[in-house]
Amino acid sequence: MHDHPTHGSHDHQHGEGCGHTAIRHQGHTDYLHDGHLHHAHGDHTDEHVISVGQANRDECTPSHACGGHAQGHAHGPACGHDGVPHGDHVDYLVGGHLHHPHGGHCDDHGKLELA
Repeated sequence: MHDHPTHGSHDHQHGEGCGHTAIRHQGHTDYLHDGHLHHAHGDHTDEHVISVGQANRDECTPSHACGGHAQGHAHGPACGHDGVPHGDHVDYLVGGHLHHPHGGHCDDHGKLELA
């Protein structure tokens, strides 16, 4: 029995060179996979979420302009950017930081450390 969220029936083995973006998270490496943040743990795969906090805030930043994509780019499941679970929503990894589509602009929800 697991006392934390897990991803059921996950046959893929995450690791170096597996094809998924690796993120340093809470002292270990997680992998972005289809909008999930996976961590191989024992005989199962944990579902992780980037917590809202000092490093990864959940606030509106309408003046954010990183140049990581064209103006008017619409983030979504097939936009070309990895989806990242952040708090109670999904952000998109662009140029090493989290973009959150909101009100016709992208909010900056902080940096992530790539592994």
